Amino acid sequence: MSNNESHITSYALNFKVLLVLLILTTITILVIKAHLGAFTVAVALTLASIKCAIVLTYFMHLKFESLILRLMVGGVFLLFAIIIVITFIDYYFR
Repeated sequence: MSNNESHITSYALNFKVLLVLLILTTITILVIKAHLGAFTVAVALTLASIKCAIVLTYFMHLKFESLILRLMVGGVFLLFAIIIVITFIDYYFR
């Protein structure tokens, strides 16, 4: 945190974030049970990435950090996406 400031979030916001995470988890479970074939893993990974971004933003207070730190975290997400795409391409052509 910049300048040692504390950022306190309200219980209402934490509850809303909890609800969103629970809804996304329920959607993930429903997608897995729906057997979408090759798209099941892609949808599950996309939802997991969204949940990870929500946790980073709200529970780890990333939205209060400096721009350079947010860009570095975004770079990690981009690298993760590239690795997943390369893995799917390799799996498709085997």
